[in-house]
Amino acid sequence: MIHITVISVGKLKEQYWKDAEKEYLKRLSVFVKLEIKELKEEKFDEKSNHETIKEKEAEKITKAIPENSHVIALDKDGRQYSSHDLSDHLQQLEQLQHYNITIVIGGPLGLSDEIKHLAKESISFSQMTFTHQMTRIILLEQIYRSCMIQKGKTYHY
Repeated sequence: MIHITVISVGKLKEQYWKDAEKEYLKRLSVFVKLEIKELKEEKFDEKSNHETIKEKEAEKITKAIPENSHVIALDKDGRQYSSHDLSDHLQQLEQLQHYNITIVIGGPLGLSDEIKHLAKESISFSQMTFTHQMTRIILLEQIYRSCMIQKGKTYHY
């Protein structure tokens, strides 16, 4: 069974996001071992040096990445996949014996260059910007959709 770790800078604040996450984690438990590591985001304001903030968050992210993990960064400049292509890609990673996949979601300022370079690849959901909370739920839904596609289930049409 493949193991996916989602490292997310920032926590889910509203109950509806927490409920959605709980539902997808329950659904996914049949297909993958999935762990979410929530990291505290750094506080900042308009006067803060954004690169310094991202570097501090990068330190936390780096420490949270499991050993021997295939790291994927979620980044606006990453590769965009269709749902079928993402499903195929995750299946290929499993066939290549990349059983430990870590997907990193940055905080409000995004990811540092260090994390982008550390990642083996970057994925983008859209050219639009989403909150990290929304991104987390979209990610879980797409992982679930990928599993359903692989199993030939009717969730995806």
